[in-house]
Amino acid sequence: MKKHLISPVILVLASLSCGPLPDLRDLTDLDAYPPVLLTLEVTGEQQLRIAFDEACTFIEPPVIVPGLETVDLVYDDTGVVITFSAAQEPGKQYTLDGSVRDERGNSTDFIVHFYGYNPDVPLMVINEFTPRGSSTHPDLVELRALTAGNTAGMCFYEGTSLDWDHRYVLPPLEVKENSFILLHIKPQGISEEIDETLETDTSGGYDCHPEAFDLWVTGGTGLSGNNGVLSLYASPYGDLKDGVLYSNRTSSSDTTYRGFGMLKVLQRAEELHRLAGWTAAGELIAPEDAVNPEGSTATRSICRRSTSEDTNTAADWHIVPTGGYTFGEENNDQVYTP
Repeated sequence: MKKHLISPVILVLASLSCGPLPDLRDLTDLDAYPPVLLTLEVTGEQQLRIAFDEACTFIEPPVIVPGLETVDLVYDDTGVVITFSAAQEPGKQYTLDGSVRDERGNSTDFIVHFYGYNPDVPLMVINEFTPRGSSTHPDLVELRALTAGNTAGMCFYEGTSLDWDHRYVLPPLEVKENSFILLHIKPQGISEEIDETLETDTSGGYDCHPEAFDLWVTGGTGLSGNNGVLSLYASPYGDLKDGVLYSNRTSSSDTTYRGFGMLKVLQRAEELHRLAGWTAAGELIAPEDAVNPEGSTATRSICRRSTSEDTNTAADWHIVPTGGYTFGEENNDQVYTP
């Protein structure tokens, strides 16, 4: 005789055809979802922490390439601290390959990159940029080191770490206080365009400077000319160090995206504001809070005032007169007047 299996939920409902329905969550709360990786944070020379959306454990010790052996796994309610047998190389890219399982047996396989712990990250700001370059003066961003340190693993985004058009992970550069790094966002792709990591006078190409580190964003197509976010982080997934919001729009220029014109720009502006990288005059970030790029050209750069204390507002910035750009040198405090 064929047997029929009856769900316990159906049995309960059948026995309670009259009266209030019982709370059936205990009978139906079957977790069928695997753990989701939320964050990865390098916390020391031999450690990193991974957080998930629920408690879980590694099925096998994770594999780290190149050359880091896992020697300890310490779990808490939301994640795990991994300890390695040796120190990470500052700024070096590593790949972690692992599988985790939650208490219900749901598992997740993942591969994620992280960058070696850098104990000597300098204080740096975005100091000058050209979003409206030309064929002979292509788009360019200048970073200024306010303190000495090593830039290994620091990361520049056109956008933010959550969403970006261009990204550049800085190599290990030993920078001095008040030294400069030039990020060439739209290179020609010629052999003379060499990333300088030791000497500052080995690279060729447009707008190189013999006393600044010149770095080239391979495949870079330039910055948005009218509307964008630039940001600098301690590492690709690390703390925000500096940011700039620029826009030639207004709150009434596009009602769909609060005037920013594009959803991605609005979201990037909101993220920069959330991280305290830019200040809003009102409750919400608006195009009027941004640096206005109107009037800038290939040689009229958007420049931080040399006396600026980095208030994270448009008041820190101005457009220099024609030919007044100073990439690789002290900023020009003269202001362009139309």
